[in-house]
Amino acid sequence: MNLFNKTFLVAALACSSAMYGFSQSYQAPESQPTDYLTPAFHAGRRQALRDMMPANSVAVIFAYPERVFSKDVNFVYHPNPDLYYFSGYKEPDAVLLVFKEMQSDADGSYNELIFVRHRDPAQESWTGRRLGVEGTKAELGFKRVYNSEEFAKFPIDYKKFKTIIYDDLDNDDSGSGAGGLKNLIAVFKEKTGLKSEDKGLQNDLNIINNYATPKNLDRIIAFIKPRADKESYKNNELIQELMNKPDSATLMDVKAKIAANPSGTALFDKYTNDLRGTKTPEELALVKKAVVISSIAHAEAMRAVKPSMSERELEGVMRYVHDKYGAEEEGYPPIVGAGANGCILHYEENNATEVKNQLVLMDVGAMYHGYSADVTRTFPANGKFTEEQKAIYNAVYDAQEEVFKLCKEGVNYSDLETKTREVLSSRLIALGLIKDAKEVGKYYPHGVSHHIGLDVHDKGGYGVPLKAGMVITVEPGIYIPAGSPCDKKWWNIGVRIEDDVQIGKDAGILLSGDAPRKWQDVEKTVAEKSIFDAGKFPALK
Repeated sequence: MNLFNKTFLVAALACSSAMYGFSQSYQAPESQPTDYLTPAFHAGRRQALRDMMPANSVAVIFAYPERVFSKDVNFVYHPNPDLYYFSGYKEPDAVLLVFKEMQSDADGSYNELIFVRHRDPAQESWTGRRLGVEGTKAELGFKRVYNSEEFAKFPIDYKKFKTIIYDDLDNDDSGSGAGGLKNLIAVFKEKTGLKSEDKGLQNDLNIINNYATPKNLDRIIAFIKPRADKESYKNNELIQELMNKPDSATLMDVKAKIAANPSGTALFDKYTNDLRGTKTPEELALVKKAVVISSIAHAEAMRAVKPSMSERELEGVMRYVHDKYGAEEEGYPPIVGAGANGCILHYEENNATEVKNQLVLMDVGAMYHGYSADVTRTFPANGKFTEEQKAIYNAVYDAQEEVFKLCKEGVNYSDLETKTREVLSSRLIALGLIKDAKEVGKYYPHGVSHHIGLDVHDKGGYGVPLKAGMVITVEPGIYIPAGSPCDKKWWNIGVRIEDDVQIGKDAGILLSGDAPRKWQDVEKTVAEKSIFDAGKFPALK
């Protein structure tokens, strides 16, 4: 990277922008994709939020911070999905306000405001175009737009609102100056009198309220227990009530109390979960494209695999296919685990130099226009499953097939997990790997499903019946690391098959069918020629 050092860069950017000969007028970039979400979509989402909000309320949504990658180089910026969902804005140092009722000032009436990062032609010549005030009006359809530096002095009396709805207010060191994120949040706290909450505690209360059921209460308690000794948890009556008497009656009482007196962050989570959990037709089109791109990439990785390949080479195959079809990035760090590495659920190093004659578990999903797929395939690098590998693979496949039958409107989300554990436990017992169904968690340590969308683990309801328009994963898995209490012939077999399913009225729609699933089809695909077979690279000296 041939750039000036940081000291020189700062000095250069401090000069008058006039010397660079730039115009402050906004110019839209050329040759961009034409299938982005429209301003009408984002405006519709703001109205949907407004419709849910209580009387005399305001919702406040801040941008995500920038993060340093190395010295004076940042990670590629990823916008706050909620801010993007409600506005279309994808830059840092911004804040959106959505009001339940119309407000008025000397400039007229309004029910939404957005404060955005200011234009800076000198900086933009280094780090890319900014929308600024005029661009936000022209591209995103907002009428009342201001530079973020104006947020501190904008005459909003937050004390007059009965309810202020907001997300995490943890302060951040990024975004210096009056318009930076750190100052925007500080100003908001000062004007509202709100204090930072224990976000972990609030998250756990939300999990109890939104996801806990009598069937999964023991798992919820186990999830919270490691944090129960924190002072904030000891001082919370609801947490203590549930921890001291974890039964269904106590759970219902605690959930009723949480729902009766929700915090601003709890309301924010509730509304965004409800809205983002069910996709609109515009969103479904983007999710489907992300999933199809990912599925094509998985199939090509199967064709390309050779025992002599590295995990990172296989990752590169998928990244190339993603790029070829216009996906901007992956929705999460790719997981490419061969052999023992496939038994590590979130293995991300991908640094084995040879996959050898082992199973390869690839959990890789493309992100297209902000929407993430989440697809996993497991296949033998040498093209043939061993009998043990095939037995585990078919157990996972059969569990997935049974869960697919439940992916329709009205089915309780928890039923997917119940069915998965039922099938996997029976198969593991038959194979002699466990003796009792209660032991299934030994080799199946995660859940079978989650929502996907703007986050790979997207917002959405889990303690509720499925609804048409939701898009979820179905991902049973069995992992038998070395040292497991079973015959060594099973060791280092890790299998996960993960597909993305759109919930329908009467049946689910499998979106990731372009990636082979049946063991016979997997072996057939591995034996096929790949477009990458002809590639030859010079040896490194």
